[in-house]
Amino acid sequence: MTPLTASPHDVMRRAIAKLDASAVMRVVDALQLQGAKLSAVVAVPLRSLQKKRDVIAFAGGAPIDAVAGLLELFATEPLEKVIEALGEHSETPSYEQLTAALASLRGETLSDDEIVAVLAFAVGNDFPAAAHCRRILGEDDALALPEIEVTIGRASLLSPKVVDEAVREQRRQRREEEKARRLSRAAKARVDRGHPRVKASKKPPSSSASPAPTSEPRGHESGRRSAMLTPAEASLYDQNHPLAGWVVTTFVPFDAVDPALPEQRSKVRPALVVAASEAGLLVRGIYSSPLPTRSIFSPWRRLGLDHLSYVDVTRSAVEPGAEVNKLGFLNDEEWNALL
Repeated sequence: MTPLTASPHDVMRRAIAKLDASAVMRVVDALQLQGAKLSAVVAVPLRSLQKKRDVIAFAGGAPIDAVAGLLELFATEPLEKVIEALGEHSETPSYEQLTAALASLRGETLSDDEIVAVLAFAVGNDFPAAAHCRRILGEDDALALPEIEVTIGRASLLSPKVVDEAVREQRRQRREEEKARRLSRAAKARVDRGHPRVKASKKPPSSSASPAPTSEPRGHESGRRSAMLTPAEASLYDQNHPLAGWVVTTFVPFDAVDPALPEQRSKVRPALVVAASEAGLLVRGIYSSPLPTRSIFSPWRRLGLDHLSYVDVTRSAVEPGAEVNKLGFLNDEEWNALL
């Protein structure tokens, strides 16, 4: 299968197999995985790689989140150099501009392994230049990706599925994490019932002062448009919630099941919170590739995103208890432009 037809996941897996194994292990051995705040689906395969030292088996059998995370470690610094070489063309370079930039860096500045990592990372993350990256990987013999056997998720009646110990440990940790989240939500609900969050001020208001509006959400200005929620969404979520209007990173569910990885139902990506409640978050995912349902997310650079991004019109529900990291709050102009 050529890089032109391989799935983004396969390109990333084959890129890991292409990299010098000793260099891969130096990076993996330097990782402090004990006590690190990583999901089990990433940490467990990397710990297994530290013990087993089999890069090819990791490339073909580890969950794609672990493969993508390791590839990102190799690609981050070289990608910055490629972006700098592209200059004003960095967001949407042409094939000729990209090949010229790589040629200027290849050798003294970037090794072939580093170029492979950058190109595969761009393909795996659907960069605007992903098609050019596929073409370069397919045309340059020195960058050609090896064929590998992808073993994760394969089973048949004649070949029963054997559950790897790393996968078993991932599932056990996910069950424990979900159990802890349920206990935490239950405890929080009991505390909220017994201790109302809003307490009356002990100081009586001055008779000359105007009463403070109670309907204005924290961080929302008066010029802010209201999101048009469906009746079902409005019954579950509050668009005046303090998180509404924030851009965060969290586990955004996929629109459809990936046939290559049916067990993977979501991915950590940036998202705009439209509304929220104890039922979770209602978000619009932010992506690196354009589609008819997506519009340019103009504040991508201000919020620290790596490249030109697009926000989808589709709203997705994020389950309560999912890890949420704030990137920044949209001002009125930015918010209103997306509604």
